[in-house]
Amino acid sequence: MKLAEDFRKLSNMACEDTQVDFEKIPLVALNMTVRKKLGLYLNPKHTVAADWSEVAEAMGFTYLEIQNYEGSRNPTRTILEDWQARNPEATVGKLLSILTEKDREDVVEDLRPLINEDVRKYCENLKKKAEPPLQVPEVDSCVPRTPERVGLTVDDDPEGVPELFDAFICYCQSDIAFVHEMIRELEQTEYKLKLCVFDRDVLPGSCVWTITSELIEKRCKRMVVVISDEYLDSDACDFQTKFALSLCPGARSKRLIPVIYKPMKKPFPSILRFLTICDYTRPCTQAWFWTRLGKALSLA
Repeated sequence: MKLAEDFRKLSNMACEDTQVDFEKIPLVALNMTVRKKLGLYLNPKHTVAADWSEVAEAMGFTYLEIQNYEGSRNPTRTILEDWQARNPEATVGKLLSILTEKDREDVVEDLRPLINEDVRKYCENLKKKAEPPLQVPEVDSCVPRTPERVGLTVDDDPEGVPELFDAFICYCQSDIAFVHEMIRELEQTEYKLKLCVFDRDVLPGSCVWTITSELIEKRCKRMVVVISDEYLDSDACDFQTKFALSLCPGARSKRLIPVIYKPMKKPFPSILRFLTICDYTRPCTQAWFWTRLGKALSLA
């Protein structure tokens, strides 16, 4: 009871002039320091205390999924990432409730100051984003006439409607030959889809992270992720994938579609494990590959 009362007080203190409900604070608010400490507590197998596997079960993961997580170097971090990606109800409050239900008050007590600080920072960032931007009066002709997020692509009209796409293609340079095949199969056939291929469609000169997020969130209905061993080593692909996942919790809008086109030596990314894959490597289903992908991208 004392622990619950302490957290109610923390909720009231987390943001200035704001009553904060931890049940409404998404898990993304917790930074790496908290996640690492959670791993230190939950990764070791215990005979008397609940470990990561019992927490994962309470989060809704199946027995088979939990067995697969046992091969991970940091299963606690992996289940937190997957839970956050697949479940819109993955909140700080829910995590604390699960730890309390599993009699891990020791973890909650130790991490309480860090969690409180993370929630405070998260609320401050939300407050800053909600504030209207400062309007600076135009004093001379040096003010840029074309903002950074206008005139991003080859066919953009700065004076008209921004160019829109059916799908953003997330790929690394070593997979460009398959991207060319995708263009032929999806743009130049009966599907008549419009794909956003960074090297072909995006104009040079702008901040790559800014324009990438703008394209994924506001210009493209979906995103195709070309998975390969090289993809796993790409920082740009990692950013694009996680950003797209954050826009569709639980994959409710079928926004992100993973594609495998060649055999892999490295493990499939765990953050995408819960999504249905379009697999080009299986000879028995290869004939249906482009039909399935084309239909998925044609959805309204």
